[in-house]
Amino acid sequence: MKLITSAALLLLASACKTISHTSDAHDIEAVCRAGEAAWNRGDVEGFMAASYWKSGELTFFSGGEVTHGFEPVLAHYVKRYRSEGSEMGKLAFTKLEVLTLSEDAAIARGRWDLDFTKQPDVGGLFTLVFEKKHEGWRVVHDHTSIDTPKQ
Repeated sequence: MKLITSAALLLLASACKTISHTSDAHDIEAVCRAGEAAWNRGDVEGFMAASYWKSGELTFFSGGEVTHGFEPVLAHYVKRYRSEGSEMGKLAFTKLEVLTLSEDAAIARGRWDLDFTKQPDVGGLFTLVFEKKHEGWRVVHDHTSIDTPKQ
């Protein structure tokens, strides 16, 4: 009987962990969607604040370059999408998958697409590393690629 009780408790503990991770996955998806919504309002600062860790330790890998720190990543987005002649476009995250690694670490991966009115649309793949911080789930590392033109 004791063996059955121990097995039942182990199964229950495992189920609780799964529920917790499912909840975390929903929370992380909500963070991604909040960033997407801020972008689509034209709010780069809101996009960053909704999703990214406000730290000098944040890393962003894209286009063969590495950017360190919240402020430099924000400056990258502002320069690329809000400078003279640029447009932000409409952002869509699709094929979003969230993989929880532990109680305070997860990966979100998927596809991003920007639809523009005056320039060709762009898109690509992304992998975001999340950590649970005191302000909630935040991106601590972003690795984003852009589609290469098809020949």
